[in-house]
Amino acid sequence: MGTWWLWSGFLVIVLGILWIDLKFVGGGHSHKVSVKEAGIWTLVWISVAMLFNLGIWFYLKQTAGLEVANQQGLEFLTAYLIEKALAVDNVFVWLMLFSYFAIPAELQRRVLLYGVLGAIVMRTAMVFGGTWLINQFHWILYLFGAFLLFTGAKMLFAKEENETDLSNSKLLGWLRKHLRVVKKLQGERFVVRRRGMLFATPLLLALILVEISDIIFAVDSIPAIFAVTTDPFIVLTSNIFAIMGLRAMYFLLAGAAERFVLLKYGLALILMFIGTKMLLLDIYHLPIMLALAVIAAILLISVLGSLWLTRDKGKQPQA
Repeated sequence: MGTWWLWSGFLVIVLGILWIDLKFVGGGHSHKVSVKEAGIWTLVWISVAMLFNLGIWFYLKQTAGLEVANQQGLEFLTAYLIEKALAVDNVFVWLMLFSYFAIPAELQRRVLLYGVLGAIVMRTAMVFGGTWLINQFHWILYLFGAFLLFTGAKMLFAKEENETDLSNSKLLGWLRKHLRVVKKLQGERFVVRRRGMLFATPLLLALILVEISDIIFAVDSIPAIFAVTTDPFIVLTSNIFAIMGLRAMYFLLAGAAERFVLLKYGLALILMFIGTKMLLLDIYHLPIMLALAVIAAILLISVLGSLWLTRDKGKQPQA
């Protein structure tokens, strides 16, 4: 669907908001993000994504007809919701990483900025690579479906484990073995020069692990979106808009992350639902409106159920 000017418009929108963030909000520098600011930026990114979708809808209505416009608009919305929901897992991982490395709140924004920029590059490559594979080998959709079904079932039935201690992480051990790392943070710097040699700081280790965690989660989320549409324009734009707003959502949810006790199960059910949909794609075509309704319902129930079960925690005064 994407014409050169649609791709150009999307790029201008993303770069424009990034420029505003960096120029006027201080996204690239030390800055402690308040809940109010995070809430505003979360609404900004959601609004921009919805306005972009509305613009695509008007364009398609004029050029391809109302039916195509409705279909593509719902596909974008469903893909955006899937990515937004599955990306919440990133919030929990980022909390764990920042806690382990003792990264203060004012430096977390800087790490996440570069983390999101790296994620855009990697996800763009994954989307176009995945699109090429699907065009060459249709059967790979069944492989994606089986993988998502397995991943969802594993998440649903896995025992709770304490994953907050990274001391025994093989990846972190490998990084420390192959990089010269100083023990303490050096302000905003990712690297410092000592005795004529470059040393990594804990901030750089946190950034590397943020990037790797995003790759791991993208392995789930991008195949899930291919269950909705194989149009690379819809897949990529919905994906990028969702992760661009993830930084703000992190600061919005960070203080209440422990309250979402049912979210893991909701995400597991969403993955299993999408995986089943992919496995049945040549047998039964599930209407996109129904798929959107099911995903939204699962997400809403898991969030509201979590907040209700942990309502007493929400009443406790903050230290």
